[in-house]
Amino acid sequence: MASACALHILVKTEQQAIEIKAQLANGANFGVLAKKYSLCPSKKKGGDLGEFRRGKMVKAFDDVVFKRPILKVHGPIKTKFGYHLIKTLYRN
Repeated sequence: MASACALHILVKTEQQAIEIKAQLANGANFGVLAKKYSLCPSKKKGGDLGEFRRGKMVKAFDDVVFKRPILKVHGPIKTKFGYHLIKTLYRN
């Protein structure tokens, strides 16, 4: 079973996610922005979700982590929780 490690920032609105993504594109630190804005408990660890297996996250999230290029920020990705910016660190 495939596993991966990812960081994410979860916010309520697509507009806020777009604004944060722009800050990241301008060189802002992902972990710092996660601690400041994310609604997920993982924000304490800079958005780090640790390693998890395929199927553990909601499908839209899983699809990004397991199918899109690693080390790039993807999003906003809408789920039932809100809007995510996702950066996959590695997968195997």
